[in-house]
Amino acid sequence: MTAPRSYTPRVKICGLRDPDHARFAADAGADLLGFNFVEGVRRQLHLHEGRAVVDRYRSSRSAAAESVPKLVGLFRDQPLDWVRSVIDDIGLDYAQLCGDEDLDYAAALGVPALRQIRVKESDTPADVSGAARKWLDAGHMALLDRYDPTTPGGTGMAFDWRSAEGVAELQDVLLAGGLTSDNVALAVRRLRPWGVDVSSGVETDGEKDPEKIRAFIEAARQQPFPPEQHE
Repeated sequence: MTAPRSYTPRVKICGLRDPDHARFAADAGADLLGFNFVEGVRRQLHLHEGRAVVDRYRSSRSAAAESVPKLVGLFRDQPLDWVRSVIDDIGLDYAQLCGDEDLDYAAALGVPALRQIRVKESDTPADVSGAARKWLDAGHMALLDRYDPTTPGGTGMAFDWRSAEGVAELQDVLLAGGLTSDNVALAVRRLRPWGVDVSSGVETDGEKDPEKIRAFIEAARQQPFPPEQHE
């Protein structure tokens, strides 16, 4: 199913470690906020850190705020019981799966999964579509990112967008990989993605940059899709 009439892409700001940055992203219009619990990565949050960041973020937002972004926890091949405890403890809405987790694992999470699909240079749109639809058909979401054999998580680099043609526009599919405020508008015009995801593209010297967050969201939404493209 493609996106509805008058649709503009959802935006996910990922790798948040500071409650002020999370609040800023929410106030700027982000639809999803990502918090990374993957072991050993630069943006890793331990459970107590994640709980503190999310609690402070929630307490800092006005009850009258127009939008309430969904919260996403990132995990990679971690014990199911522990992941479920993080989801329940913090109150996450989605679990982004970045490893080799299967559909049975996802079904036991208690929340929908956002499956990272790592797109290889040799992948065709049919390959990417098949990988994504497996998860979409099971009621989950999919995130298209670049494959790198040396980097299990996000690489911060783009893949060949031709591989995502006809896939990124499917309901509940997000486009990731090397997006910035400079190229996200082009990605939106070319692929009409249901959503876009960014982390390093809104950072300066490894830290989230509020102005880059605002610029990214504005650029992603500067040109709504013509209605006829999503009838």
